[in-house]
Amino acid sequence: MTRRILCPTDFSRNAQNAIDYAIALFKKEKCVFYILNTYQVEAYTLELTFTNTLEESKKKSTDGLQIVRDWVTADKAVHHEFHTVSERGNLIDTMKNMVDKHDIDIVVMGTKGAADSRMEIYGSQTVLAMEEIRGCPVLAIPSKTTYTKIKEIVFPTDYRTNFKRHEFQSMVDIAKISKSSIKVLIVLPKDEILDEDQINNQNLLKDYFEGLDCSFHSIINKDVQSAINVFLQSSGSNMIAFMNRRHHFFKMILSRPMVKNLGYYSTIPVLALHDFRR
Repeated sequence: MTRRILCPTDFSRNAQNAIDYAIALFKKEKCVFYILNTYQVEAYTLELTFTNTLEESKKKSTDGLQIVRDWVTADKAVHHEFHTVSERGNLIDTMKNMVDKHDIDIVVMGTKGAADSRMEIYGSQTVLAMEEIRGCPVLAIPSKTTYTKIKEIVFPTDYRTNFKRHEFQSMVDIAKISKSSIKVLIVLPKDEILDEDQINNQNLLKDYFEGLDCSFHSIINKDVQSAINVFLQSSGSNMIAFMNRRHHFFKMILSRPMVKNLGYYSTIPVLALHDFRR
């Protein structure tokens, strides 16, 4: 099966790092990579200036993509194919269209773009992509994270919603490719145990992950975010996956006050899984 991967770029180091990560992660897989750059020109610009600016923006985009293409194809695997796409328009809307048009399996992007604040661990476009791209998972790569073999993926959950097997396909694929373990984690308040519905949902996951190196863990702590962070650091995990069912989930998780508790997210990739029924 050929895997289709979308990698947006603004030609920043962070974006190139994410592309390099994707290529390394799927090194032995047959893949088609779509490398996308978008550009916009303000509509209220005078007509002549608008035309010149549009042409300049288009040339900057295509020239930049050619440089990226030269870089990624210099030592490419024979089973990797690359396409560059330059589009005028909004990045998120263009990505959503490409996910549908090209049947994209996963989006891999940097956590910050060239224009994002240094104070933000996650840039606004990355958070929007995690929230709004529902057609496939989004894998966000922190700016200073270079690819190393994935040994462990942590999946935090409260077991409160029913899972569907296909929603985990990307995480399962990555675990199989990397021969990594999956650790399912729940954070519980003191004196609370799993109820019948939670146990049923946990058993679903045991069935879905059968044949994989998968274990189930619980931590007693009233602060979910700090508990996850401690677990990540203590276990040496190098990827975390979330099921994004709740609106604005990633805006909440990755907001600056919470990032102070979840600082480890700045060093490991985050895989945003989606309920495709929405």
